[in-house]
Amino acid sequence: MNLRRNYWYYSIGLAVAWAIVLSVVFAIRPDRAQTFLYIFAGYCLGWISTTIARYVYPPPKRWTSGGRI
Repeated sequence: MNLRRNYWYYSIGLAVAWAIVLSVVFAIRPDRAQTFLYIFAGYCLGWISTTIARYVYPPPKRWTSGGRI
């Protein structure tokens, strides 16, 4: 169960998805690439802030201990 809650896997998957989206946009509509780069930059700022929040405010022990309440 701990494998599914690993945010590194989510980060890698999302990086791959963004790489595909941005490469398609640059290939098909290079005139709209700057707009997508702004969207990507905003997404990165949000992902960084949630990553910081996960480290500052970790989940309760009842979620990480693996036991029942």
